[in-house]
Amino acid sequence: MDFEYSATTRALQRRVQDFIDRYALPHHRQWHELTQQGIHPTSLLDDLKALARDEGLWNLFLPGLRDDEPGTRLSNLDYAPLAEIMGRLYWVSEVFNCNAPDTGNMELLHLFATPSQRERWLGPLLHGQIRSAFAMTEPDVASSDATNIQTTIRRDASGYVINGRKWFTTGAMHPHCRLLVVMGVCADGTERAPHQRHSMVLVPLDTPGVQVVRNLPVMHHLSVEGHCEVLFRDVRVGADALLGEEGAGFALAQARLGPGRIHHCMRTIGQCELALDLMGERALERRAFGKRLADHANIRDWIAESRVEIDQARLLVLRAADRLDREGNRAARVDVSAIKLVAGRLQTRVVDRAIQVFGAMGLTCDTPLSLLWTWGRALRFADGPDEVHLGVVAKAELARIQQATGANALYYTPPVMA
Repeated sequence: MDFEYSATTRALQRRVQDFIDRYALPHHRQWHELTQQGIHPTSLLDDLKALARDEGLWNLFLPGLRDDEPGTRLSNLDYAPLAEIMGRLYWVSEVFNCNAPDTGNMELLHLFATPSQRERWLGPLLHGQIRSAFAMTEPDVASSDATNIQTTIRRDASGYVINGRKWFTTGAMHPHCRLLVVMGVCADGTERAPHQRHSMVLVPLDTPGVQVVRNLPVMHHLSVEGHCEVLFRDVRVGADALLGEEGAGFALAQARLGPGRIHHCMRTIGQCELALDLMGERALERRAFGKRLADHANIRDWIAESRVEIDQARLLVLRAADRLDREGNRAARVDVSAIKLVAGRLQTRVVDRAIQVFGAMGLTCDTPLSLLWTWGRALRFADGPDEVHLGVVAKAELARIQQATGANALYYTPPVMA
């Protein structure tokens, strides 16, 4: 088993890190100043994106890129360590056109779009000309069970009519957002099996009846691009807005989520590495009770535990990425649930330790720690709550044990007494 990154990956790691150090980090303060005023730093990001594309650091996330599409075709395993680097500067993924939710939406369009949908939506997304959002979660039902989704997609003579309410629709307030990928229940789907009742449609953001109601704060943090509540009132789109086939919404959602969870988890690991670095620096420079914080045994334990836990999580994510590349989404489903569980919990643990070492300063915006903790906590809901992923892993494990029933009987056989 080879634990080394490929030569291609190592070279790209150096290039991505160098790009961030030279071009993005110097603008970090400017990015904060603008976003804290509620201003999206569009001009800043557009300039950096143009530079990243010129440098050949563009669309690194999509293994299926065609020769006529802009970007660098990488496997999930090769892209994962680049996502980790991007995660350390949490806004920089967009610079490389590798930000959620656009990566997942581009993956969907790449797999299922018609030629006209590719031309209208996928091309501009791949070129970074527009942004998109994914509307699945709803406020009125437990969306961890997606069969509960109530937004209706009704077929009529001219196309589809959409009615419903979504929330946590990330990116809907981005100045360049033009497309909503909407998942809803087919109005005539009551006779279908529960997982064959839903469809996805492509809805231009400016369609009459679409209303962005509000930007939801995540634990009192407002994201400038928005985690939005969106209302759909008799929203009409043409028949050509259907993505894939009617009733295939669940299958499409699963195709979208596999690689996206790899990206999320590796960005999380990058943020944990940043938190560990900050914790170590603070522990080395700060003194309490006559000695450095780094000389207190409990803080040394926190540092050691964080190091080991981050490395364990990284190996688990890389294994999932490798399996995704070799065997596909379905085969890697349990592995992807496992890393989703591990990553969110890891981030809240590691960042919490770092906040404790910083003391009250760790609660302020003078460090990124409170924001990183918020994201770690949110990650335990994003792309499915912990409980759903625990269920996936447990079901697979119990099936494995049931299949092996009887094979372990020897271990229970008591020795024969003389």
